Amino acid sequence: MNSLLTSLSTEQLRRAVEIREKIDKLEIELSNVLGGLGRTEQVNRGKRRMSAAGRAAIAAGARARWAKIKGSSKSRGLGKPKRRKMSPAAKARLSAIAKARWKRAKAAGKSVL
Repeated sequence: MNSLLTSLSTEQLRRAVEIREKIDKLEIELSNVLGGLGRTEQVNRGKRRMSAAGRAAIAAGARARWAKIKGSSKSRGLGKPKRRKMSPAAKARLSAIAKARWKRAKAAGKSVL
């Protein structure tokens, strides 16, 4: 772009500046006609930034939502289910069944079930 500008004559540069000024005036006029919906506002808008207060409000809302979810999960039973404890009688019964299974397997000559 710099080489283009250096190769132009002063008359061509003046003409380019005049055209650019006309374009800017027409964009402003168009913006006024359309009620602020012109191109200049879209181009000059820049990066949108959020204030610290806005971020704090969003964070507080998120914390409240999570607290509501976590607090109600216990009452609804959605959390991790508690493991059931096996009675000593049930453990003894399962142990006897397993021992009988291994006794039959070893009698058949197996070392793996």
